[in-house]
Amino acid sequence: MTAEIGPGEFFPVVGVGPHPLPWPEGDQYDPELLENGDRRNVLDHYRYWSVSAIVADLDGKRHPLQIAIENWQHDLNIGSVVRTANAFNVSSVHIVGKRDWNRRGAMVTDKYLHVIHHPTVADFAAWCRENQIPIVGIDNLPISKQLENYPLPEKCVLFFGQEGAGMSDEAVAVCSVVLAIQQYGSTRSMNASAAGAIAMYAWAMQHLNPQLPL
Repeated sequence: MTAEIGPGEFFPVVGVGPHPLPWPEGDQYDPELLENGDRRNVLDHYRYWSVSAIVADLDGKRHPLQIAIENWQHDLNIGSVVRTANAFNVSSVHIVGKRDWNRRGAMVTDKYLHVIHHPTVADFAAWCRENQIPIVGIDNLPISKQLENYPLPEKCVLFFGQEGAGMSDEAVAVCSVVLAIQQYGSTRSMNASAAGAIAMYAWAMQHLNPQLPL
């Protein structure tokens, strides 16, 4: 769908307009969205559903993968990593460090996720120990093993550092293993949000598409 903004000029319209009468029945539907339209970036299956109904439906099929991100400098990439985490329907996202994080890149997708805050790396590590979840770091360090051929645990948390600085020494110390993404150009590291997407996809290829060999 497009809308005209000037003679011969159009821009795409996201979502759908008001639902024609009669409205569909069901507790999942939001009357305000049915009346005014649903312009959110959601799957067609979830059109006109309330946020709480979408979260409840996602909760019934969350994957055991979790994501953690260090947040010391209000990194712009955190929101993009969270948005990707939503796409893979992870069970939880952990913000380690400052409570306030840059949500701009998340595009409101954090509403559909369970976000847990940990003020320190030690607090996060303690939570993981109590819940018996191994921490897998993602960074290109001398100790790193290659992500591409490493068997990732089905139940684990992928831990990402900040853009530029990478993982802190304290974060590296709590990881059971640190994995690096193979690179072929001249840059030392790739964008943190890109690394997050690659790592989540690598996990999905092993556990959501297990017929594919490593």
